[in-house]
Amino acid sequence: MTIAILAHDSRKELALQFCTAYSGILSRNTVIATGTTGRMLAQATGLPVHCYLSGKLGGIQQISARVACDEVDLVLFFRDPLKAENGSSSEQNLLRLCDMHSVPISTNIATAEVLLRGLDQGDLDYREGIHPDIVEPLPVHRAVC
Repeated sequence: MTIAILAHDSRKELALQFCTAYSGILSRNTVIATGTTGRMLAQATGLPVHCYLSGKLGGIQQISARVACDEVDLVLFFRDPLKAENGSSSEQNLLRLCDMHSVPISTNIATAEVLLRGLDQGDLDYREGIHPDIVEPLPVHRAVC
């Protein structure tokens, strides 16, 4: 399974503590993250993390694109509910895409814990059938004039 992890600046320490506590489960999956969060996570836990750009520099959009292509199975988004930026269009788009593609998403630590425990118990195994097969692109044939 591919798990995306994002965290607002004021929630990064919480995200690191959470991921350290659940590093056993995370280690059995592919972890992707926005830049700063991913680098901090890899350093704190030793987990391999594929880092995208920082959230404010386009990382949220990059992860959203992976969600839209059915390449993400679970999103852990440690959001600060008191930040005005929570209504940003990129964050709203991520939430919308998760809803459209039935990707479980947590926006707080309680839901993140429920989702990871469910993942560990096999409750999210249905996601394995959702990933599209990787198909080699068709060769391009150019018309000869």
